[in-house]
Parts: sequence; structure tokens; C-alpha cells
Amino acid sequence: MSTAPEFADWLAICNLKAAYCRLLDTKDWENWKQLFTEDCVIDTTGSGGTVERSRDDFVKAVSTSLTNARTAHHIHSPEITIDGDVARVVWAMQDRVTKDDFSLTGYGHYHETCVRTAEGWKIAEQKLTRLIMEVDRPAA
Repeated sequence: MSTAPEFADWLAICNLKAAYCRLLDTKDWENWKQLFTEDCVIDTTGSGGTVERSRDDFVKAVSTSLTNARTAHHIHSPEITIDGDVARVVWAMQDRVTKDDFSLTGYGHYHETCVRTAEGWKIAEQKLTRLIMEVDRPAA
């Protein structure tokens, strides 16, 4: 039965996602990788991406695509329910990605399943959905 989370779990899940944004934006790929289960499933098709079925593949894809990019990810308004050791979370999000040939500002949601592990909460599934995606390209 899904219930409202205990405060300690709520805080741990919020800290997990805060670390997700900070480590992603600072490109600390080794520590960012530790936030996911090894067999995570990540769906970024709603943002022009792919579906990755392991944390190694996902981290490789993201780190490659963000080479030479500056990013800022913001999340807020968590909706968290917990059923045992599984949490379902929806985060409102905004991100900014800037590279030499484009800038993107996006608004949408992360839909996640987090699982409690011996090391703490980890992201097992994630789907990124976009409500708005503004892309600017410099004039030629």
C-alpha cells in the first residue's frame, strides 16, 4: 500500500535528486553514476534521446552528449509515495544546456522509481517528459 513517506525517507529521496542535479551540472560522472541502480532504465525519448537499460550506458551517453556543454538543472515540487522499499516520485524540472551551436531551455517532469538499497535510495527508473523545449541556434 502506497503511503506518504516518513520524513527521513522523504529527505533522503530529495537529497538523492539534489545530488543528481549538482553532480550532473559539475560533470562528476563517477559519483553521478552511483546514484543509479546498475540495471536502471532511463527513457529520454520525450526529449529527443533514447532508452538506456544500464547505468553504464546511460552515464556514457549523457557524458558524451554534454561534452563542452554548460548545464543547469533545477527540480522542485516533489510528489513522493512509498510502498515498502519502492518510491514513486514526480519532480517538476527546468534545465538549461548551452553549447557552441545551440542553447536549450526545457520545462517538464522527471517520473522516477527509486529503490531502497543497502547504500541508500537509488534511481531505478526514470522518464523525462517535456512540456516546453525552447532551442536557440546562433545565426549563420
